[in-house]
Amino acid sequence: MNFTKMQGLGNDFIVIADRAELPADHAELAKRWCDRHFGIGADGVVYILPSEKADFSMRIINADGSEAEQCGNAIRCVAKYVFDRGLTEKRELTIETIGAGVQPVQLQVEAGHTVSVRVNMGEPILEGLRIPTTLDMNPVIDRPIYADGADFRFTAVSMGNPHSVIFVEDAPSFDLHRYGPLLEVHELFPKRVNVEFATVRSRDHVDMRVWERGAGPTLACGTGACATLVATVLNGKTDRTATVSLTGGDLLIEWAADNVIYMTGAAEFVFDGAV
Repeated sequence: MNFTKMQGLGNDFIVIADRAELPADHAELAKRWCDRHFGIGADGVVYILPSEKADFSMRIINADGSEAEQCGNAIRCVAKYVFDRGLTEKRELTIETIGAGVQPVQLQVEAGHTVSVRVNMGEPILEGLRIPTTLDMNPVIDRPIYADGADFRFTAVSMGNPHSVIFVEDAPSFDLHRYGPLLEVHELFPKRVNVEFATVRSRDHVDMRVWERGAGPTLACGTGACATLVATVLNGKTDRTATVSLTGGDLLIEWAADNVIYMTGAAEFVFDGAV
């Protein structure tokens, strides 16, 4: 099986585009291939598949074998892959995901190669039971949560996958490994949750670190950056357009007047291989 290693702000993926459907053993394959010592090494495996509704569809299998409904960094990698490899000539195309449906993307192309991708990430889901949380509230803003002797307050957002955004004093130095795994499986989140720790630097700049459901700490999370902007706006901390700085780099996130979230950022080719 041929693959391409790609990354979006350091959130890295094994991209496979030569299949018509997921392999039956996709969960076990992801666990083996994503291992950074005994495999290829990645945060997840992304399959680019045919779609009856869009130009392409994508399926994302996390490093632990679970499936992610959506991934903002992965969709930028998919868009770059299909254009740069000649699978489409479109600079505006659609990609189907299981969590957010059909998503339009716009490519900025220079010298025949994609340099950045702007993704229509859809409208945020704010109803507690749909995110899902166990809280029958809309929206779920600044709610208490407890883990390992510490009290936090979270705002819940779904971008096709569930997120819990927690404001901390200094996100870059926050102890992800201590609290991330506990909050991921907290009883408030029946399908587990991605956890973002955010520090607002100004009305248009936020630092964020993420513990991803099924992957652990990653260098970037596109849907998490979108959820973080929504949370900062709901809590009155930023304007509706801001740069979200992650370990792997920056994403520009816009919450437009039509309630749609737009994410703009880069994606990069790393290497090709076969397994």
